[in-house]
Amino acid sequence: MELFGVWIAVLFTFSIFSYLYKDNPFYKAAEHIFVGVSAGYWVATYFWTQIHPNLFGRLWPLIGDGEQLGLIMRAWYGLYNVAGLIHPGIFPEGGIDRGHEFNIVYLVPLFLGIFMLMRIFPKVGWLARWSMAYVVGLAAGLRIYGFLNSNIVAQIRGAAVPLFDGWFTAVTSLIMIIGTMTGLFYFFFSKEHTGVFGKISRVGIYFLMISFGASFGFAVMGRISLLIGRYYDLLEFNKPEYHHATSWVLVGMVALLALWAFRTREQTGSLES
Repeated sequence: MELFGVWIAVLFTFSIFSYLYKDNPFYKAAEHIFVGVSAGYWVATYFWTQIHPNLFGRLWPLIGDGEQLGLIMRAWYGLYNVAGLIHPGIFPEGGIDRGHEFNIVYLVPLFLGIFMLMRIFPKVGWLARWSMAYVVGLAAGLRIYGFLNSNIVAQIRGAAVPLFDGWFTAVTSLIMIIGTMTGLFYFFFSKEHTGVFGKISRVGIYFLMISFGASFGFAVMGRISLLIGRYYDLLEFNKPEYHHATSWVLVGMVALLALWAFRTREQTGSLES
């Protein structure tokens, strides 16, 4: 299995690199497999780490020894037992032991989740709008609170720096204050950027370009580190204990790409004629 995994890793790595030549079946297959596997993995992960313990665990908690249930709760757990006949791994006998108590409020996210799945069926797809409206509204409220704390309040606190605490600190603090103020001037659109105001805004542009360039350089460094890791793996997997997987996969892929390009050119020529 380790050897099989090595050959698959090399194949997918070269399949992604093949896009440097042009879009081709190897790249499309690797892209689709990556997206599909990622989607399936995250669905399974979120189900077992979020939905099962936090939703099902609160709607059907484990029944304690000797605990007496009322008529409504017996009917509710009767529905659970029916689901347990279908999949006892998700709905074990007696309830879900996650340390929670029954909370009827969690019926709301249960129904919203079911409404979200109704998007698959065109006749009742309008029910998904309620779920989407709830998700978008909740996310917007949480994001606004988060951005106020991280992007506004934290920026104001970060700009409040001591000016005279050594020469180096004074210079860096002055640069940061000038960059912050001129950047704010640039984003002030109620006044035309001409004259002195325009010159100050232009200084803000310089600071913004330096900031964007540094961020882009940092992102490129991260991608290059990933690329170096892939190159290292390709060299490692070319050893005899892996049956020279890198060389064989590279030769086979180049041959298949050449055949695919030749046949594509022939089909294009026949269509044009």
